[in-house]
Amino acid sequence: MRNKLQQAGLVLFGLIAGIFVSLNFSAIAQKDAVAPLPIEELRTFADVFSAIKTGYVEPVEDKKLITQAISGMLTGLDPHSQYLDADAFKDLQVNTQGEFGGLGIEVGMEDGFVKVISPIEDTPAFRAGIKAGDLIVKLDDTPVKGMTLSDAVKRMRGKPKTQITLTIARKGEVKPLVIVITREVIKVQSVKSKVIEPGYAYVRLTQFQEDTANRLVDHLNRLWKQGEVKGLVLDLRNDPGGLLHGAVGVSAAFLPPKALVTSTDGRTEDAKRKFFASPEDYLRGTRTDYLKDLPAGAKTVPMVVLVNAGSASASEIVAGALQDHKRAVVMGTQTFGKGSVQTILPLANNTAIKLTTARYYTPSGRSIQAKGIVPDIIVEESANGSSGPRLREADLERHLENDKDKEPVPAAKPQTKAPATKGKPSKDESEEEEKPRFEIASKNDYQLNQAVNLLKGLQIMQAK
Repeated sequence: MRNKLQQAGLVLFGLIAGIFVSLNFSAIAQKDAVAPLPIEELRTFADVFSAIKTGYVEPVEDKKLITQAISGMLTGLDPHSQYLDADAFKDLQVNTQGEFGGLGIEVGMEDGFVKVISPIEDTPAFRAGIKAGDLIVKLDDTPVKGMTLSDAVKRMRGKPKTQITLTIARKGEVKPLVIVITREVIKVQSVKSKVIEPGYAYVRLTQFQEDTANRLVDHLNRLWKQGEVKGLVLDLRNDPGGLLHGAVGVSAAFLPPKALVTSTDGRTEDAKRKFFASPEDYLRGTRTDYLKDLPAGAKTVPMVVLVNAGSASASEIVAGALQDHKRAVVMGTQTFGKGSVQTILPLANNTAIKLTTARYYTPSGRSIQAKGIVPDIIVEESANGSSGPRLREADLERHLENDKDKEPVPAAKPQTKAPATKGKPSKDESEEEEKPRFEIASKNDYQLNQAVNLLKGLQIMQAK
């Protein structure tokens, strides 16, 4: 048996070495120096593979072992690198178009469980009360522990009108929460808008999709046609991000032409890039420049950008660009801090890997990674400062460090008590009461109300 094990190990070792050699030859075309093959580590890998093939209690297919090895290599790097099998790769391509089937949550892995990054607005998960930071410990009757992220996502996806039961571990709850959710075809409307009151407009971005910047132009034109716009609120709260060129296009809608929006830096030359408010950086292909249709006032109207801990990735690029160029006042709470670039590298058999290849930086050179965007004005979710703890990139295991600022940003302190509203006594912070569920852009949206007050030049409440 030992001889068979050794023979199998040698065969696999030769196979793996051949793969690495071919990869190295490919890399030579791009780099002058290539790291030598890790011979001893590859030999260990081959020995483990052979031991499993020969001695595991049940037969295991080669494909399954190799796929799991690849997946483990990627998930062990950081929370965002991932192996995408054919189904996951197809789902990723569909998601960027804004329509897919499932529950409507952005997820990652932590301690072997699925961790909710953010529920997507107007989806079954959002309506069911799923919150950022929730740990999904069971899908129907199947424990999540031991699943790959790809496997867990597959189980959550399914035909519309079918149900799935999520068992949730939530901070502050003694017992796990059992939530039944009915799957839907998720059609995310990435841009929403309305006139809050005469002269003051509101635009909300829920995701950065293929056509988000183009849709933004349409919404801005509609708002301007309804009358003079004295102030604009751009709401990026709970926007988990999306496509980079969408973020560049949204930023370009409000910035001067050719203004720097963001830059990236990584180990390879193509990871070192700068993105400007220029058509070549926000358009794909040879399409007509949709920003030519912007209303004249879009570049100069006073603006407030609302953010919170659910604002991630592309949202942070936009907020950081408008903040650095002093184009808008950023208000709310510290953002998520996902400042890393994931490159999709297609492989054979319609599979791919999602690999972290660079970090994002704001125009002034600040790194977004594990720090996020700190608002110019801290305003909590409610008047008594009860936004509550929120998950951020820095809370995730194996997150990349911020290479520019090693000092972590302290969590924003809760606001002081707000003044009494007309006709209603102010509540003491010590008084506990059942709070209605917070709804973005409702009449009770405290952060939005403070943003409008700022645009009007009225006094706002700010954390000490």
